[in-house]
Parts: sequence; structure tokens; C-alpha cells
Amino acid sequence: MEPEAKAELVRQLQQRLDELDRESSGSAESRRPVELDQQSVGRLSRMDAMQVQAMAQAAEQRRGIERQRILATLDRIAQDRFGLCARCEEEIEPARLALDATTPLCLACARR
Repeated sequence: MEPEAKAELVRQLQQRLDELDRESSGSAESRRPVELDQQSVGRLSRMDAMQVQAMAQAAEQRRGIERQRILATLDRIAQDRFGLCARCEEEIEPARLALDATTPLCLACARR
């Protein structure tokens, strides 16, 4: 990988990490425990709040997985192993990397 392309990829991945952090902090309130005081909130409102909480928690889990994939990719770049399959160590297809730069496996290994 060319040094300019590598630097651009690192910049894009760092930018996405920053976006994930902003999204995570912006949704922190939605992930808080739902108040179950029946005097202040009706039953349907509590159910809605619990559904919103569950969706926010699921979104946070997806952000965490994406964050881990990005950090692993940055680590592979730093070790000069970007583009090599984590399982068989063959080159990952360029079209596959173009689709998702954080993919750790070649197509053959991903199918197994």
C-alpha cells in the first residue's frame, strides 16, 4: 500500500472513531435505566421508554463492535500487515478491502 493511501486510510479510520465516540456520548441518556415509578410515568410510556433504551443499547453494542474492528485495522496497518488475511495470511482481495477496509479475512476464509 502506498504511503499516501495508507495515511489517508488511517485518517478516515480515526475520523470514524471520533464519530463513533460522539454518537456514543450523544446517546448516553437513552441507555440509562428506565424509571419504573408508576406515579410519574404511565405503563405505555414506560414500555416506550424501555424500547428506546433497548434500541439505544443495541446501537451502542454495534458501535463497540465497529470500534474494535477499526482499532484492529489500525493495529494491522501499524504492523504493516494490512491487506493480509488474519487466518491464512494471503492477500485480501482489493475489491473486498474497498468495500470494507476493516475486514480481517479473505473471501475464502470468510466463507469457511
